[in-house]
Amino acid sequence: MVYRAIGVMSGSSLDGLDIAFAEFQENAGMWNYEIRQAACYPYDETWNEKLRSATSLNSVNYQLLHVEYGHYIGEQINRFIEEHGLQYQVALIASHGHTTFHIPLKKMTAQLGDGASIAAETQLPVISDLRALDVAFGGQGAPIVPIGEKWLLGDFDFFLNLGGIANISFNSEPYIAFDICAANRVLNMLINKEGKDYDDRGEMAERGEINFELLQKLDQLDYYWQPYPKSLANDFGTNIVYPMINHSGCKTKDALRTYVEHIVEQIKIAITNLVNDKAQYTHRKLLVTGGGAFNTFLIHRLTEELKQMQIAVVVPGEKLIQYKEAMIMAFMGVLRWRQEYNVISSVTGATRDSIGGALWIGQEA
Repeated sequence: MVYRAIGVMSGSSLDGLDIAFAEFQENAGMWNYEIRQAACYPYDETWNEKLRSATSLNSVNYQLLHVEYGHYIGEQINRFIEEHGLQYQVALIASHGHTTFHIPLKKMTAQLGDGASIAAETQLPVISDLRALDVAFGGQGAPIVPIGEKWLLGDFDFFLNLGGIANISFNSEPYIAFDICAANRVLNMLINKEGKDYDDRGEMAERGEINFELLQKLDQLDYYWQPYPKSLANDFGTNIVYPMINHSGCKTKDALRTYVEHIVEQIKIAITNLVNDKAQYTHRKLLVTGGGAFNTFLIHRLTEELKQMQIAVVVPGEKLIQYKEAMIMAFMGVLRWRQEYNVISSVTGATRDSIGGALWIGQEA
């Protein structure tokens, strides 16, 4: 069976809206995929500010933004379809939305981007709210991409996503995944003070020096001592980590260097704990995707540290680096359409696997 779907993802780093059109083929329970078209539509300053400040809105204005952003996503999908000549080829759309509030202990998670609005704009079937059911079942609602890693990318032992938040998956039985630390969101906020959107290839970080006092304080944050399954909200980076770095008085290059080292340390600790818990694994390969995979200095430091553990760091082609999560959103939508489990409870800590996502039928009957 062949399915053609669009996946849409807005990451916590606020760099733009990722859209991927992928084809999935299922044969006797085995899945293959191809990312046929993909694009990132950067947010303009207006949308960047709207999303950045969404959590400070009152309830009515938040809901109005939820609807407005849904229509915006629909418009960008229509633009994507038009630019790539995909008319009449897309069977369904799966939209992750943009995470604002994430409080799994209260069984609540919220992503901006109203699915009904997307369906009205595109007049296609739309699946949204992919995390909500898992959280209702007591799960973290994150990470949710491991279902796609398991079925589509199973040749690796570890999967590391370096987005606004760094998260890792361990290809074991049962499957394990969790958020490690804030990543690009903090690095970008630091470089923003120099008038840049991001630290290109990590060049400024490479010129900096580690502030070991700050590094030690960062490593002592309570979250790192919690057992998995666990997940992070965006405000961990913006409201806890970033102010700590700011208060240290570091120069920007030193702050960047220190935080790169912190990310690498926490990844290494996470993998060490996984190996200690699950000692039997063979290939020892880690696939790195997400915007942080373009940070040459960060990848260099990570490669150096993991080489000591005989773990090879693999950076794939640009399309998979940038659009893995959007592609997996599309895959999750396909599984939801087939009414098959698309969230793994061993990853999230929920009481059971679930078939997550609200379905909105946008086309005429």
